[in-house]
Amino acid sequence: MRYIYSCLDIGSDSIKLVVCELYHGRYNLLAASTVKSKGIKKGLITDFNDAKSCIKKCFDQVESMLGFKIKKVIAIIPSYFSEFSMIKGETLVEERVTSEDIVSVLQKGMVKLDNSKEMVTIMPVDFILDSGISYYPLGKETKSLKTRAILATAPRKNIYSVVNVLNSINVDVIDISLGAIGDINAFMDDNVKNTISAVVNIGSEKTEVSLYNKGIIVKHSVINVGSKNIDHDIAYMYKLSMETAKDLKEKYALITRNSSSLNDAKEVKNKDLELVKINQYELSEVVLSRIDEMFNLINQELNILTSHKPNIIFVTGGITNMNNFHQICREKLGNCAIIGSVNLIGLRNNKFSSAIGNIIYFVNKLKLKGKDYSMISSDEMDILSTPRKNSNDSMVGKVFSYFFGE
Repeated sequence: MRYIYSCLDIGSDSIKLVVCELYHGRYNLLAASTVKSKGIKKGLITDFNDAKSCIKKCFDQVESMLGFKIKKVIAIIPSYFSEFSMIKGETLVEERVTSEDIVSVLQKGMVKLDNSKEMVTIMPVDFILDSGISYYPLGKETKSLKTRAILATAPRKNIYSVVNVLNSINVDVIDISLGAIGDINAFMDDNVKNTISAVVNIGSEKTEVSLYNKGIIVKHSVINVGSKNIDHDIAYMYKLSMETAKDLKEKYALITRNSSSLNDAKEVKNKDLELVKINQYELSEVVLSRIDEMFNLINQELNILTSHKPNIIFVTGGITNMNNFHQICREKLGNCAIIGSVNLIGLRNNKFSSAIGNIIYFVNKLKLKGKDYSMISSDEMDILSTPRKNSNDSMVGKVFSYFFGE
């Protein structure tokens, strides 16, 4: 059986849709699309119609690759004012732990939320049986089941703005999550599961800094600065369009001062359609000046989140695809900083880390309950399995109860 999952990440710079399959325990890319964002500011939907048009275009592109419509999706909601708190629950078990017992013990730990907040997800830290601690209690004998878990909440408007725009294009939201939850799952390994770690996700208009204990998010903050600030600096300095400035940043600027050349220059047209020469060294200085500021703010935020330096700091986001970005990370954050590497067949770009990680998180929630689920029907599966002419190798509003309880 092939299981298919899709996840939508709505960003300020771009909207990203990823469709993956899980086959024999391995994730493979089926399709991915990126569309320039409109009607979205700092991850929040500010113009419903513009956002709807861009999201619809993203789905259309993926659907043309797959040959059928995507009707269900995991949606990443804006992280502004999200909160994480420890909860505890306890329930009685008849003989062996069932999936219903797992749902019940998590429900018992729920706390009353004010009317402006909504639950996003519950992340179990561990379960306690009569015989001791277990991370996967399903099917084990016990008379009582206890849990410690992290409850993630977010403002209702963050959730329903995304759900409403997806429902307007006839797409059901099967699950909601946060980018920071996806990021850590995209980079999860045994080291992360046994230590304190952090993820710095540098987006277009904001940077998210998240702290994790054994892979479970415990604290999170948002800095209102991102890679787009670099584009603004370049555009202002040389009187260029934002598109030209972004292109120079990604394809010409260098992330290390020693590598850039005083003698190397590139000619581009400014806003007045005049040819101007851009010196590589000077351009790199503009880029590095803003990056220095960003990392100073990131360090300040890490110091606020924890008094102990994390053992691992993953840095992700589209900007990390710049050559030698890992060097500036090590210089500013220390040797514990590494570029988070998305390792999915057919997809290596870090801008997809949140979407891919949230698919992994979704599947892990299903495994905890011993459940299987696929977002496409058997008929659509037949279409996917049937070779089509002109196909290529890159083919790739109802929210369920909070933990897939029936």
